[in-house]
Amino acid sequence: MTVGELREASVRRHSGRRFLAGRAGLWSAFALVHGLLVWLNLEAPGYPMGDVTAVYRVWAENAAAGYARMGIDVPWVYPILAFAPMAASLAFGSAWYGQTWLALVVLLDAIAFSVLLGNRRLSRTRRIAAWWWLGFLALLGPIALARIDAITVPLAMTGLLWAAGRPRVAAALLTVAAWVKVWPAALVASLVIAGRGRRDVITVAMALTAGILGVSLLAGAGTNAVGFVAEQAGRGLQIEAPLAVAWLWQIAGGSTAVRIVYDRDILTFQIEGPGADAAAGLTTPLMAAGVLVVVLLGVRAARRRAPLGEMLAPLSLAFVAVLMLANKVGSPQFITWLAAPVVLGLVLRPRRFAVPAALAAAVAAFTHLIYPYWYGWLLVANPAFVFLLTMKVVLLGAMLGWSLRAVWRAGRIGRPSVPRVDTVDGVRGRIDQDANHDR
Repeated sequence: MTVGELREASVRRHSGRRFLAGRAGLWSAFALVHGLLVWLNLEAPGYPMGDVTAVYRVWAENAAAGYARMGIDVPWVYPILAFAPMAASLAFGSAWYGQTWLALVVLLDAIAFSVLLGNRRLSRTRRIAAWWWLGFLALLGPIALARIDAITVPLAMTGLLWAAGRPRVAAALLTVAAWVKVWPAALVASLVIAGRGRRDVITVAMALTAGILGVSLLAGAGTNAVGFVAEQAGRGLQIEAPLAVAWLWQIAGGSTAVRIVYDRDILTFQIEGPGADAAAGLTTPLMAAGVLVVVLLGVRAARRRAPLGEMLAPLSLAFVAVLMLANKVGSPQFITWLAAPVVLGLVLRPRRFAVPAALAAAVAAFTHLIYPYWYGWLLVANPAFVFLLTMKVVLLGAMLGWSLRAVWRAGRIGRPSVPRVDTVDGVRGRIDQDANHDR
């Protein structure tokens, strides 16, 4: 090549890198990844939109026809606000229900993505976090958009990103998300433990909860307003649950005492065999014990004046990992929960959070290998797919261990207090100050 050609090639490479590092490149990648996920949900084998079009749509249509309002007229497995996006997806008619659902999720993701990028100069840490989230979604596949959890993730992510500068708004977003799917309540607990505005967080969370319950009762819900607690308690051991791995290996080894059955009330595949019901019952006290350990470590760190920017992300990740590991359900969409704390960690401490970010990406990839395309192999306990599920559990365990260690280290004695610095950006105050160490 001539000198001129080499110079031209160098200019093209430099322009390409600048494009990928800028907002235009990130938004182009956002559109590409979400377009791919939408296409997979609508066209890929394995019926990835099954819950949306075959379950959520029926619930929404029944309510529209005056038959039954889920969580009001009858007990329901979800908190009451989960019905809002399900009903909203009927806006353009039943025939377009799936497409409307996907458009709603993409819109919420776009709002969270814009908050992540911020409205100031795009920092290296935000760019890393944004690229990681897009890669995580692509690795996870269609399930990233096609369940009720997809509504809560952008709300949770935005809440955590605004935790330092806008604790009341963060508490409101996380509380609303928790009344769509329970798991963001753990992030509210993280704010209460790690934040300096815990009184505001508690006040907002309690006021919103009281308002949601009050409106539900006025609508005639009665005890159905909190019926999701009993509905979840009545579940058996679902095949994707971490504790179910032991029974799946028995089936894979040829045991006839254990089998996989379909529960038509809960609409899930569950384990039936010696000890399975006891294991399902064990998950609740196991989860309570795990949450208590995380709370105690978090309180220890907070009492020793651990900076919010160092403590909030690993504390949130620890809560989420406990909820996933000590869970009798373990559905593949639960993996989406990891995005919010990992994105926050990458914004603040990208080098320190590289390990959980890599682990979460691997968990997403293993989940995509299992669901939805080859889910049938797990239903017959094929050893290769039971091994993939086992590896997911191992990686989640490693993530929990890492996060607990990080929270412990955040509470080491003699930690100097980090001064608050207000900015006009979405992620403000102490978080921005801490993030400067990794830029």
